[in-house]
Amino acid sequence: MTIAIFGSPYPEHFTKYIQHLVKKLESEHIKIIVEEEFYVFLQNNIRLTNKKATFNSYESLKENADFLLSIGGDGTLLKAVTFVRESNIPIMGINTGRLGFISSISAGQIDDAINDILKRNFIINERALLELTTENNLFKEKNFALNEVAISKKDTSSMIRIDAFVDDEFLNTYWADGLVISTPTGSTGYSLSCGGPIIMPGTNNIIVTPNAPHNLNVRPIVLNDTSVLKLKVDDRDQLALVSLDSRSRAFDSDTELLIKKADFKIKLIQPQDNSFTSTIRNKLMWGLDKRS
Repeated sequence: MTIAIFGSPYPEHFTKYIQHLVKKLESEHIKIIVEEEFYVFLQNNIRLTNKKATFNSYESLKENADFLLSIGGDGTLLKAVTFVRESNIPIMGINTGRLGFISSISAGQIDDAINDILKRNFIINERALLELTTENNLFKEKNFALNEVAISKKDTSSMIRIDAFVDDEFLNTYWADGLVISTPTGSTGYSLSCGGPIIMPGTNNIIVTPNAPHNLNVRPIVLNDTSVLKLKVDDRDQLALVSLDSRSRAFDSDTELLIKKADFKIKLIQPQDNSFTSTIRNKLMWGLDKRS
């Protein structure tokens, strides 16, 4: 078995957990392959018994790993997705960040999580992605997002106008700071902070949530994920931003954005006792009385 490791620099108090993780994998005779930049960080922070193989692209990873461990927060896992793409390598997120909806394995659960992988005692959640198409191919081969496609103003304090069409039928003109188009996975991210609903994974939806709309009667709307969304943006400065998860590009108002469900999915590893409902209940502290 080969396990790939991708990560972001983590706080010092997590060092002992990551050291234990690597030692655990080595003791089980699992081959380890580490993303190049993170490998440099690990060499300076933990003890490695021998030199590890590395990867730095989708091509160098796709046929060389059975699983991938993402060490960091949700943002780290979203970056890991750009290496995994359509390779079908399952990802497990180990949370060294703050909230962590998709990187939901805590440091204290690492040992059990690795044992679950070895025993194949886990559930695979297949998560849909969004694909962005533009005439000038803004994001080239990385034109997908696990969480959301976000449109926002670039250099102005003024609102931007976004004309939205669903399957070529006019939906609405949004006067707002921006528009967030999210998957069910992304419904607990940027969309949620803009007032969007939490959507259960696997419910085959796309959520359209305005960011600070001028008209307060404009509300989020949930679409079927077979829909194709077309956006036309008018900005006074003639430039706006479009983001795919954490990757952003500026575009001019002549650019038409087409958004639809991608033709591949990402596989997330869910330990048997870590369900989506338990994660949001714990992370959002539902049902807890903080008065005492």
